[in-house]
Amino acid sequence: MARRAIFPFTAIVGQERMKRALILNAVSPRIGGVLIRGERGTAKSTAARGLAALLPDIDVVADCRFGCDPNRPHTWCDECRERHADGRIEAINRKTPFVDLPVSATEDRVVGTLDIEKAIQRGEKHFEAGVLASANRGLLYVDEVNLLDDHVVDLLLDSAAMGVNVVEREGISFTHPARFVLVGTMNPEEGDLRPQLLDRFAFSTHISGLADTNQRVQIMERRIAFEIDQEGFTAEWQTQEQALSDQISRAREMVKAVTYTRRNLVSIAGLTASMNVDGHRADLVILRGAQAHAAFKGRTRIIDDDIILAAELALPHRVKGRPFQTQEITADTLSETLDDVQQEIGADGGEEMDDNSQQESGSEKKKL
Repeated sequence: MARRAIFPFTAIVGQERMKRALILNAVSPRIGGVLIRGERGTAKSTAARGLAALLPDIDVVADCRFGCDPNRPHTWCDECRERHADGRIEAINRKTPFVDLPVSATEDRVVGTLDIEKAIQRGEKHFEAGVLASANRGLLYVDEVNLLDDHVVDLLLDSAAMGVNVVEREGISFTHPARFVLVGTMNPEEGDLRPQLLDRFAFSTHISGLADTNQRVQIMERRIAFEIDQEGFTAEWQTQEQALSDQISRAREMVKAVTYTRRNLVSIAGLTASMNVDGHRADLVILRGAQAHAAFKGRTRIIDDDIILAAELALPHRVKGRPFQTQEITADTLSETLDDVQQEIGADGGEEMDDNSQQESGSEKKKL
């Protein structure tokens, strides 16, 4: 069976906010996923598949069906912990998985099932893996997520946030890693998600067809060129694809080392408070998104631009009473609000550092 050709991610015209949301989640899956909301024909699924195709290959434990990371034994599944208690393993390289979840998926299909009969009669713990096992360390794509059962959406979001799947039945449990980039897409004409579920998605972006004539022509030209000669078109974009893949790989390695100041934290908290955002999830999402953006740009500490660009993705579906009104949540608006917040902080306010931060030099502050 011929492998389906993937339209290059870097060849997608426009939709920069959507592409940024996907890239930052690829850099740091801990962010917690992205919901892409828009009408048909706006490259939602094309972008998700394109991102997965350019993600770097991964090393996995050779005999593990969950794709455990050989370099992180503390995250191994129960089978790897038992089988490789002595630490001796064989590692192999494979492509980053892309898993497409059907709308009809049930809880058991998603999380997996334990065979209670075998456990009771034979004393064997047998686990039938689900979708979360297949998606570990890859990308899990859910089209029409608004049509999926709410309980299943909750399970997906829990796993995306925690990075682990725990299945318990009759006092028996099985644990395996479930660290993945969660991408949900939906057409608003078919109904919305409940507000409680909207808030669980770390990022959201509302996209629509491009109004610029030149961009629309570019879309037609590139799509036709891809359909006529898929291999040739893919080869034409290979340099850009490889460059982005390498940039994501480098950012993944350095994101945990990206530092921040207490002033950054106060700025984020002041920004969300001034916009009447409920809860504290948005604050943490903005911080993680800012760290991912800084790492993607090759920096080891966050600046105001990182905060603004992360907030642009974290706030549209959380601003009270205005879900998805992205025209009200622009980078310019956020920049003005952040300036107001920082003026209230004062020149010296919030500069005390915690254990996870480094003091900024005067010259670096001038660049912010």
